Amino acid sequence: MSDETILLGAVAYDAKVVTIWEGIRDHFNQNGAPMDFVLFSNYERQVELLLKGHIDVAWNTPLAHVRVQQQTDNRSISLGTRDSDQDFHSRVVVRNDSGIESIKDLEGKTLAVGSRDSTQARILPLHFLRAEGVELTKVNLLKFDTDVGKHGDTGTSEIDVLEAVADGRAQAGTVGDLIWVNEQSAGHVDANLIRSLWTTPPFDHCMFDVLPDLDAGKIERFKKALFGMTWDVPEHRRLLELEGLKVWMPPREDGYNSLRDALASPTP
Repeated sequence: MSDETILLGAVAYDAKVVTIWEGIRDHFNQNGAPMDFVLFSNYERQVELLLKGHIDVAWNTPLAHVRVQQQTDNRSISLGTRDSDQDFHSRVVVRNDSGIESIKDLEGKTLAVGSRDSTQARILPLHFLRAEGVELTKVNLLKFDTDVGKHGDTGTSEIDVLEAVADGRAQAGTVGDLIWVNEQSAGHVDANLIRSLWTTPPFDHCMFDVLPDLDAGKIERFKKALFGMTWDVPEHRRLLELEGLKVWMPPREDGYNSLRDALASPTP
């Protein structure tokens, strides 16, 4: 492999990941940024090999992104994110017969939550609830640690949460806004049974990360090819749609502050 080749890491949370990165690789190769990719089964291994210098770029969840920053003393470099990764939200959904009219009413009830490494289905919703004065020690947490290592990418634990609320094992649950909207659109949520009670403050999601000693030429070629993808080009649009965005955005860090706070003072 040429030293000019940018080696990118991504986690294989779904079969479509192969199609996405093969298409993006072709786009990069055609636009002066030779690139290849490797797929990992979990983000912990991906972060480990990025830190060891075995890959050049990692497409990271917010949790993996913040961990890379922590383990490099904030010297890692953020390259870009999706428009859909900015101002993400989670929701607390409740059964209509639960008697829960405010988030404080969660105390004494059973709250279903997603995987322990899911930012949107567990880490941040619990963090925000505690910040709003909910005493989590008084909430019975029904935990679904599904697909741990994929940081909630599969959405499986969120589906488990919705099913638990629907069948009465829990009176409420926490899910990401994307899963909530998609499950409603698919007709999988009975509005007569379940409603959205509360939406969290916004936070940001995935990010491309590199180490500070990565060749500057690789960084510039990567950014030029990435931001050269446009919605107006049909082949680009196909890949952008598969990856769930309309435009790649420059990095910003403020959207991860709530996650940094949550990790510094973890909830149950």
